Amino acid sequence: MGLEISNDVSDLIVTFPKHEMYYLGSQLSRCSISIPSNIAEGSARTDKSFSYYIDIALGSSFELVTQLLVAYHGEYVNEKSMELLEAKIEEFQRMTMGFQNGLK
Repeated sequence: MGLEISNDVSDLIVTFPKHEMYYLGSQLSRCSISIPSNIAEGSARTDKSFSYYIDIALGSSFELVTQLLVAYHGEYVNEKSMELLEAKIEEFQRMTMGFQNGLK
């Protein structure tokens, strides 16, 4: 799910105006890539450490929603794309929090 979100964000960013690609687009890219990257890195650790990396991935997912809202209000993201991405991110958050609770 994290990779899918990251890929969707990458596809979305290419539609941004050039002046936003380097600012908001770059920030969106970084935090969306952080989601699956932190899960992958944490998966090779102990459960306690893995939980820490999951916290970072979850934080990045909440940051991503905020940045998508900024892009939406700037009219760089249409309503349908926003709704689809929000739904995927919310599902990722629910699944990840459930998984994390199982580590404890």
